[in-house]
Amino acid sequence: MNRRASGTAALLAVAALTLAGCAGADGGGGGGEGAPIVVGSVNTISGPATFPEASQAAAAVFDAFNEAGGLDGRTIEYKTLDDKGDPATATASARELVGSDGAVALVGSASLIECEINAKYYEQEGILSMPGIGVDTGCFASDNISPANVGPFNDMTLTLQYGSEVLGLDDICILLEIAGSTRPTYQAAIDKWTEITGKEPKYVDDTVPYGASDYTPYIVKARDQGCKALAINPVEPDAIGQVKAANAQGWDDVTWLYLTSVYSENFADAIDNAGAGIYVPAEFYPFTDDNEINADWRELMEANDIPLTSFSQGGYLAATYFIEVLKGIDGDITRESVSEALKAMDPIENPMVGTPYAFGTQNTAGWPIILKSGTNAWEQVADDWLRIGE
Repeated sequence: MNRRASGTAALLAVAALTLAGCAGADGGGGGGEGAPIVVGSVNTISGPATFPEASQAAAAVFDAFNEAGGLDGRTIEYKTLDDKGDPATATASARELVGSDGAVALVGSASLIECEINAKYYEQEGILSMPGIGVDTGCFASDNISPANVGPFNDMTLTLQYGSEVLGLDDICILLEIAGSTRPTYQAAIDKWTEITGKEPKYVDDTVPYGASDYTPYIVKARDQGCKALAINPVEPDAIGQVKAANAQGWDDVTWLYLTSVYSENFADAIDNAGAGIYVPAEFYPFTDDNEINADWRELMEANDIPLTSFSQGGYLAATYFIEVLKGIDGDITRESVSEALKAMDPIENPMVGTPYAFGTQNTAGWPIILKSGTNAWEQVADDWLRIGE
């Protein structure tokens, strides 16, 4: 992963730190009665692995809320920044939003690295973050951060559990793309599967890179190890490259156990030969079925030309949850009052997810889906949520 810290980014971080004490006296949000409520998000929009749809979806939710009158006439001013997958930029971005802009909360973020980098700063500043898509370890290990999604680590446990216990697969191998310090957390997810099922991976390769131009060496090595199924954690472009590398090698009987990160119509369109099937435990209710559960989300995404993906589902839900909590606050809307309300919120049930959302709890359910060869379309393979350990 790119760990360069350019002089420009370092200067930005120092300048932002200087401004950190300049937020409004009301503890964020600024401007008093009638002023916009400032909400921010830090996202990886450019770089080797990108997640632009989450913040786009959150912005669409906030725009619709503002058009409907906002909170008693107060609008939400939503500010999104791109950390580029770079630690220095992620650091500076958080300090700009929290210190300089005086955000009352962070909502709808989706970053490859920012939770782990900024968790202590958020704790120091007394601000809470509701990522649309939690990616790195810090998103699930901080009392100040609570994503709307299952996350890649529980997702890994779910896909392994489905493969061994529902599909009855043996000789499952695991290929990992590692960002930052996520390796131990992925190991914990694998160990959780072993604890639940008594099964162990046949082979683990944690050297698979993000954004490789050719995944053939990793695929060939896995086949030579006798793998019958591959559990992998890539973003969509990488997964396409991996499947096509197997196709080129004539490996047509491998079962793919992927994460929600590959669940998109674009991925389905790009894959003709899915081997023995590509399985995913979708973190949100499958959007490729036209149904009432996703109707409001779909309508809003299509109206704003936002891709229909699980990432946009996560951003939509994070913003929706936030607005519901915001409406219940009596008195001033400040960083303190927002944080207090989020920590005390009652769980919110939504049919788009298998676990009610409350700040500080973690979703542990996925909906199994499959992409079969020659269909270019995802299909449901279950009539209920798959939950870890059940």
